[in-house]
Amino acid sequence: MKKIQEFILILLVGGFIYMIINNSNNSIPKIPLKDFFRNPEKSSFQLSPDGSHIALMKPWKDGNRMMNVYIRKMDSNEEIRITNASDRSIYGYFWLNNNRIAYIQDKGGDENIHIYAVNIDGTNDMDLTPFENIQARIEDDLENDPDYMLVSLNKRDPRIHDVYRLNINDGTLTLIAENPGNIMGWMTDNDGKLRIATTSDGVNTSLLYRDSEEQSFKSILTTNFKESVSPLYFTFDNKSLYVSSNRGRDKSAIYKFDLNTAKETDLIFEHSEVDVYGLMRSEKRKIITGVTYTTDKRQIEFFDKWRENLQKKLEKKLPGVEVAMVDLSKDETKAIIISYSDKSRGTYYYYDIENDILSELAELSPWINENYMSEMKPISYQSRDGLTIHGYLTLPVNSDGKKLPVIINPHGGPWARDYWGFNSEVQFFANRGYAVLQMNFRGSVGYGREFWEISFKEWGKTMQDDITDGVNWLIEEGIADKNKIAIYGASYGGYATLAGLAFTPDLYACGVDYVGVSNIFTLLETLPPYWELGRQMMYEMIGNPETEKELLKAASPLFHADKIKAPLFIAQGANDPRVKKSESDQIVEALKNRGIDVPYMVKDNEGHGFSNEENKFEFYEAMEKFLKQHLKN
Repeated sequence: MKKIQEFILILLVGGFIYMIINNSNNSIPKIPLKDFFRNPEKSSFQLSPDGSHIALMKPWKDGNRMMNVYIRKMDSNEEIRITNASDRSIYGYFWLNNNRIAYIQDKGGDENIHIYAVNIDGTNDMDLTPFENIQARIEDDLENDPDYMLVSLNKRDPRIHDVYRLNINDGTLTLIAENPGNIMGWMTDNDGKLRIATTSDGVNTSLLYRDSEEQSFKSILTTNFKESVSPLYFTFDNKSLYVSSNRGRDKSAIYKFDLNTAKETDLIFEHSEVDVYGLMRSEKRKIITGVTYTTDKRQIEFFDKWRENLQKKLEKKLPGVEVAMVDLSKDETKAIIISYSDKSRGTYYYYDIENDILSELAELSPWINENYMSEMKPISYQSRDGLTIHGYLTLPVNSDGKKLPVIINPHGGPWARDYWGFNSEVQFFANRGYAVLQMNFRGSVGYGREFWEISFKEWGKTMQDDITDGVNWLIEEGIADKNKIAIYGASYGGYATLAGLAFTPDLYACGVDYVGVSNIFTLLETLPPYWELGRQMMYEMIGNPETEKELLKAASPLFHADKIKAPLFIAQGANDPRVKKSESDQIVEALKNRGIDVPYMVKDNEGHGFSNEENKFEFYEAMEKFLKQHLKN
């Protein structure tokens, strides 16, 4: 079974090659804004199962530069477009067989994902899930069955997903597992048989198992949601599981898991400082080849000499950058490689493993000059209650790092984290002369269970303190000009922006809220229906609007809008299913009622963040003017 990766729309960067400016004082030119936020030249290269074709995504220049899928034969440079997205870029794609490709899209950012399929000659392009107001999920591409895949759909009940066997040629659906109402995830074995399910009552999670598809699922393990036993793969004999588990420990580790006793057995790998989730394997040789995890950067621990030697060869050929394998042919003779850094979006390569020949396929953003990009430095500081907070600091090129205007950039989630690597926003800000601080405040994932749990019901309190403490650290270190500090974030980062302006009104000179939460009550009232199984868990993590009203009122910036005095700019997608437009409407109205004019950008064809190039350009142009007005004048 080939594991299907989630396709997440990434806001990619771009622009035309700019003129290199030569002068005597080595000043850095002001790079055109569009160079940072334009769609990539080419991206997302994948090999066909037999290795005879390469697929990729690139802008369709005659269709408003939306990202579309192209195909080329291995022995040709001719690229043939096979999709026709003109209103919104395709989120992602994958090979179904040697002749057919699946791709996914929504409409205007509503996250009602549909699965489409098209032949590599562009024929038989069809919506395989042509239903209204549904969200399709991919369960298994069934790589050994060229005509079918397994998908889950919430067309019967918008809150839950049933599993169907889907004919990829004509869209015929056959129900193979009806969700009884509490299943939030499914998993197949190596033969594509549906044998694992996970349920939730909102607080407790159960692992269900069956020996075959003819049997009923039975619960074998129930844990509180704070304890995670996450199935990764079946063992190659389909009798046991590999899991990432934090049962009885703080940091998640990789184990073998006995389905009969429902216990972790062999410890495969653990790390003392961070959680470990990633497991690498060879389907051809039927062995586990290594694990991946993240400290300040992505790390790999190899168990397989062949794979380790392959990595060493690639790193020798591509020195000074991070190197990752993004695709490998079934016979392990061909691979797609990407190299990247904090100063480069990356370059794709084709690697002929048998002949040890590495060939460049494309740079994602060839117009970006790495010499003009800034270093993203891993840093850490202490919170007021003694926690070590890890993060990343980016300073403008050639800066002395003293008394700089600063942008504080808390991540979304909030149960996510920031990573090292090229970030178009951060590099844009640095090129405009700002230092940028990103911090993995308490609750950020990857640092263990305790670090995550201490964030529960701490929105606007200790979670916000961790951000404030990062600001004070910059001031104490002499990096920040205390009078020129802005805060900007998206989603929870947008909430943190509003909270920062409301709860520490003297700390920031201005703020930018991008699809952020202003009122926790209305956030919880308007959850998408397919998040319903997690409602009680969200109450445990954020607060219960019925029994903890004062807690949530105290944490919601809307009810403290009278304290906001720094200039604020807000941007919102009208179709956002996660943070509804009303979240931004409410705070804008509250401030306008006080006579404060709030610049407010709403895009009717966007959801939880802007995807279309013209909207990104307009947003960042407006933000650049706003920051310049309030931080540099």
